[in-house]
Amino acid sequence: MPRNWLNSKRAGQDESEPIFRWPVDPGQESVWDYPRPPRAERVGRRARIVHGGTLVLDTDDVVRVLETSHPPTYYLPRSEFRVPLLAASRLTMCEWKGEAYYVDLEVPGVAPLRDVGWWYPQPALRYPQLTDRVAVYAGRFDEVTLDGEPVTPQPGEFYGGWITADIAGPFKGGPGSRGW
Repeated sequence: MPRNWLNSKRAGQDESEPIFRWPVDPGQESVWDYPRPPRAERVGRRARIVHGGTLVLDTDDVVRVLETSHPPTYYLPRSEFRVPLLAASRLTMCEWKGEAYYVDLEVPGVAPLRDVGWWYPQPALRYPQLTDRVAVYAGRFDEVTLDGEPVTPQPGEFYGGWITADIAGPFKGGPGSRGW
């Protein structure tokens, strides 16, 4: 069996469909080494978001959530958004973090961004670091960078992870990954 084969069957996957880990280069982390349940941690990184020519956010107050098979999701202080975050009507439930409330964002001169991010008004007790923080879908903005590197959004429409050069997959969210 190849060294990088994940030796566990995933729900909805038969034995003929192994999941292969991508090689991990020096300085990279594999999302397959991330924990379940997820872990939240402060990181010394700078997140910057620009949309419609407007600086939406620029902060080094960053918390990331790590979960098996997902690129990190970055949670940013609500207070550091330079344009208003507006309450959206969408709600979802995370089995680990609790009830998520979605936000819209309106940047002057461009179409509003609907359901562009989410936050947990009362995160589960194991995630106090997420209080008053918002995660956003990177692909909805003109530019999202982490330490100056452009972010690639996690595949699919549901998950909000940010892919950078220091992360190795494969990543949940793309075709064929539903049962991971």
